[in-house]
Amino acid sequence: MISPSILSANFSNLEKEFNIMNEEQVNFIHLDIMDGNYVPNISFGPGVIKSLRTLTDICFDTHLMINNPEKFIEEFAKVGSEIITIHPDSTIHLNRTISLIKSFGLKAGLAINPHQSIDVLDYTIEDLDLVLVMSVNPGFGGQSFIDNSLRKINSIRDLIEKRKLETMIEVDGGIKLNNAKKVLDAGADILVAGSAIFDGKNTRENIRKFKGLL
Repeated sequence: MISPSILSANFSNLEKEFNIMNEEQVNFIHLDIMDGNYVPNISFGPGVIKSLRTLTDICFDTHLMINNPEKFIEEFAKVGSEIITIHPDSTIHLNRTISLIKSFGLKAGLAINPHQSIDVLDYTIEDLDLVLVMSVNPGFGGQSFIDNSLRKINSIRDLIEKRKLETMIEVDGGIKLNNAKKVLDAGADILVAGSAIFDGKNTRENIRKFKGLL
């Protein structure tokens, strides 16, 4: 499955980009929310998502790279997010925050940064719909894929199968057409791609190429 990250899209012509994603029937649309504290960058918030929700019925895959996400879960739910992914070190009471996400009828995801162990999943994965493997350090688009992420993806896939779960694995960071297959082969279900899709001229063609790999 493919989840284009609009952080790399042309924000002066987002309606056109959304029309293409609608017509090409992408599986998800990835929304990167950054607060300038958890990560050294700022993106956009619920108000923008509310406006974007009028452009599509495609599932909004919302990645909160923010501190204290529990304060904003309800607001993101109200504006149309359908998956909310948080970071384990962004909230004090992780299980409570995961439960809060699910209390609004949303799917809950947990993101694992490149330097982080997957040990946190030992006590949370049964409650998760999605694990997001960050294959770059979060905060900026256009970074290169970190190769040892493949081993992490494979380990998470083994854990999911061992516990007979249906949790999906999503991978975000440096995903290109030339490395997408090995990421899928390692056990990923969903590929997040930003600059590899929104290159300013070939959005439709790029989506089709990724879907061809899937």
